[in-house]
Amino acid sequence: MNLLMKLSLFACAAVFTGIMLSGCGSTGDPIFTDNPNAPTMTGSATNADQAARFHIGETVVVATSTGSDSAAPGPISAAGQNYLIAEDGTISLPLVGRVQAAGKTPGELQDDIDKAYVPRYFLHLTTTVNAQSRVYYVGGEVMHPGPEVYVGQTTVTTAIQAAGDLSQFASHKRIWLTRPDGTRIEVNYDKALNDPAQDPPVFPGDKIEVHRRYF
Repeated sequence: MNLLMKLSLFACAAVFTGIMLSGCGSTGDPIFTDNPNAPTMTGSATNADQAARFHIGETVVVATSTGSDSAAPGPISAAGQNYLIAEDGTISLPLVGRVQAAGKTPGELQDDIDKAYVPRYFLHLTTTVNAQSRVYYVGGEVMHPGPEVYVGQTTVTTAIQAAGDLSQFASHKRIWLTRPDGTRIEVNYDKALNDPAQDPPVFPGDKIEVHRRYF
């Protein structure tokens, strides 16, 4: 066998080996995935996305500014004005009326407000939307009941711990998480501590009520 033929066979073997190795790579889970059934990564992304969106009962601050070529004047606040998200998920704005806010990110709400005013009332409009202090509430048998500032990803157990933890009279089994839309979730504190799947996320506007234990 001449040298040229040997080199050709060696190259083919190398290519075949590379193909086989690429098809038999690690079977471990990918770091990022688009699979909606991926439990940890997808769940975390969903909770983070939900927390970034406005919820019923929150107050949003809307500030707008127009150029000198505005088509019509209107009671638009350049300094920022507070609007409470109503039970139907909307805020009521001057001239245009109700705009859906619940479920929107600040950027999405900004775009919707711009579309509501331009070009019907203004040729150009710059809108800035921010959340007022975002809080949830912990009441009942905790050491420090009252509002807590939402600072990021929070669950029922971490919210209770932020409120000083359970009092000595608290029921570990009768804890209720109530969403602004009226949805209620019963939580067992001890089980939630040991199983993250039983420790639901808390979002701004949520209320946690810890009931008293009956002896």
